[in-house]
Amino acid sequence: SEALSPEHLREYINEYLTDMSNIIRGKYRGTLDKYIGDAIMAFWNAPVEDKDHPRNGVLAALEMLRECGSLNEKFTARGWPTLKIGIGVNSGNVRVGDMGSKERRAYTAMGDAVNVASRLEGRTKYYGVGILVGEATRTLVKDVVFKEIDKIKVKGKDEAITIYEPLGLEAEVEKKALDELKLWHQTIRLYRSRQWDQVEVNLLNLHRMNPGCALYELYAKEAAGKRRNPPPAEWDGVTVFDEK
Repeated sequence: SEALSPEHLREYINEYLTDMSNIIRGKYRGTLDKYIGDAIMAFWNAPVEDKDHPRNGVLAALEMLRECGSLNEKFTARGWPTLKIGIGVNSGNVRVGDMGSKERRAYTAMGDAVNVASRLEGRTKYYGVGILVGEATRTLVKDVVFKEIDKIKVKGKDEAITIYEPLGLEAEVEKKALDELKLWHQTIRLYRSRQWDQVEVNLLNLHRMNPGCALYELYAKEAAGKRRNPPPAEWDGVTVFDEK
């Protein structure tokens, strides 16, 4: 924001929020909750019932990521900084309604599922991915290809959850990506069973398939560290985050 004049900053943020909001509300029937700076909170299935709400949330996230790429091309042409977004998607029971003070209320959603979605958004940068989806959503969406990323415990939760990156609709994901996905899922199983030599070999092959992938670099670093300092016998492959 420091690189832009106040007028250009307003145009920059408004164009981004408008395009993203049109995807959420216009195409995928989501409810816009609030804007927090350049962040957007949205939810589905209220106030209007939406039987496809998990799928619509995931597809909206995928399209938002693509649209961000298109916006960045426009911003670069204008000499403006590019945007990099992270999206967290989760499903569960929440309380929805008008909430707030006597002076000001807002129609919003509150609950554990909302908190987990926020934690997932906060972890996208750590894993180097644009979208993280909780396992509750993953279970409900049948025609999207998902890449398992990790098993994690987030702050405020005692139980671990498996998190995923959506790659696209099954009919649209290319064979090359599916081959990479198959090798990756084998690698993550080997990682959890402490087979560090084979993990290293697989990650080298994955790097050749997808050079510069931040996720593979992260796991290569983690595997090397665990080879030097083996985790305790009770280690279950879960990554624990103590911060939000």
